[in-house]
Amino acid sequence: MSLVQAENLTKVYGDGETAVTALDHANLSVDMREFVAVMGPSGCGKSTLLYLLGGLDRPTSGRVIIDGQSLTDLSDDDLTRLRRQRIGFVFQAYNLIPMLDATENAALPVTLDGANPGQAKAKATEWLNKVGLGHRLHSRPDQLSGGQQQRVAVARALVAEPKLVLADEPTGNLDSRSSDEIAALLRQVANEWERAVVMVTHDSHIASYADRILFLRDGLIVDELRLEQRNGANADLVADRLRQLA
Repeated sequence: MSLVQAENLTKVYGDGETAVTALDHANLSVDMREFVAVMGPSGCGKSTLLYLLGGLDRPTSGRVIIDGQSLTDLSDDDLTRLRRQRIGFVFQAYNLIPMLDATENAALPVTLDGANPGQAKAKATEWLNKVGLGHRLHSRPDQLSGGQQQRVAVARALVAEPKLVLADEPTGNLDSRSSDEIAALLRQVANEWERAVVMVTHDSHIASYADRILFLRDGLIVDELRLEQRNGANADLVADRLRQLA
């Protein structure tokens, strides 16, 4: 069974004549070790889909199943616990706490889950080393570049050993070199560290790091593209498909 399943997932905002359907009966599945990108024009439902998959919002109808657990059936407290333990989040704006250093920021999910300070620090240090920041453990966010801050965010997303990582425009604030590094890191999260990764992006080049791309338009999943890894033409394939769907 797939790690992530969405069944007829629908989200409507508002009522009556002012109602807006942000997502319309979306069906998808994501396997372990799979890297899936979600693309489409602004307002097509990309972030809505990601937030529903992560339990950050509840659907109007349909359901999300994570690792065999239906999110619809969970209370708010249980949903919070599931998010903290089974899902890692990476956002465009990094969302690091300014007064905490890299280790303290990366440790937050396990600290909030009740781990003792020594265990939390050790786990955060382990993941910061894995993402290439072992030399900046005690640096605060304002002492780090954008790419380094996003690496801290990736370490934070992985520190609780979740099976699923959700990334919302993770390269949106980065230069091209740092963007490539973060996309390659998310590729590593899927391949080497055996997580499922779902990433929203508007960038064809960044999407080309994925195994599979879902294209949304007006709340509907309208197409899918599977990619062969290490193919230098992937970014062009993605851009061509976007043009065809425009």
